[in-house]
Amino acid sequence: MATNRTFTMIKPDAVANGHIGNILAMITNGGFKIVSLKLTQLTVADAQAFYAVHSARPFYGELVEFMSRGPIVAAILEKENAVEDFRTLIGATNPAEAAEGTIRKAYATSIGENAVHGSDSDENAAIESAFHFAGREQF
Repeated sequence: MATNRTFTMIKPDAVANGHIGNILAMITNGGFKIVSLKLTQLTVADAQAFYAVHSARPFYGELVEFMSRGPIVAAILEKENAVEDFRTLIGATNPAEAAEGTIRKAYATSIGENAVHGSDSDENAAIESAFHFAGREQF
């Protein structure tokens, strides 16, 4: 069953490059309501736990190092068909393959430093949202 919420992170590369405001504008202009938002930083242990599903993949170590190197912006977004619509808005993981008008086409610099995370399923959106936001932080 589809839900109307998804989770995103503006990753350390996009935060360091000053793209928070522009990315949030693209999100809201895309029809999403921001229902939870915070600037935070993942510890190595946080990044390992968040990306545990990828622990056997060859890029896991680099991913953990990248995601814990600087601040991120975590957000819960709301819109009908949120997960699918947000995946469309962020674009392909490889910015060279991302469609014009997508967040990654505009702000990602590589496959590894791809500016934003977006949940890939309703189930993962709920899990990822709960990882970053206490119940009282979810509106």
